[in-house]
Amino acid sequence: MATVYDAISDDLAGWMARQPVYFVATAPLAADGHVNVSPKGMDGTFAVLDGRTVAYLDYSGSGAETIAHVRENGRIVVMFTAFDGRPTIVRLHGRGRVVLTTDEEFAGLRERFGKERTVGQRAIVVVDVGRISDSCGFSVPLMDFRGDRDVLDRVQERSGEDYYPGYWETANAESIDGLPAMPGR
Repeated sequence: MATVYDAISDDLAGWMARQPVYFVATAPLAADGHVNVSPKGMDGTFAVLDGRTVAYLDYSGSGAETIAHVRENGRIVVMFTAFDGRPTIVRLHGRGRVVLTTDEEFAGLRERFGKERTVGQRAIVVVDVGRISDSCGFSVPLMDFRGDRDVLDRVQERSGEDYYPGYWETANAESIDGLPAMPGR
């Protein structure tokens, strides 16, 4: 049976911080639009801002579905699952907003995360959490975490900061359904 929580406790925040991967799901308003689920990870990229607010660093990638969907309608769910220890799934349902690197708020929020991995960051997604719940996770497999991949870091460092504004204007300008994602610079 699922438990619904009033707020993210320190214990729950600590448990989420120990999970090496989490998933972000969004969808456009259009009934024929594509639902998107993105795996997220890398140590230092997720933060609990307070008992009802979380955020994660969003790095440049091959698509910008989450940004497009959040900009259109704000609906988002962040899901954590335990791959070791007690079988647990936690879902954070809420309303998201996108804070771009060029927004005044970005610098203050950025301080809540690890200092590494600055190349390629395009935004921080902030989620005002409306529902916090857990469920059993009995069918989730047991897996051993070997470490973060460094491929994204290497590719982004090789590309350099100057590469990304042009990339955002072309490859990340809109979602696969044609919704605006990264605004032009």
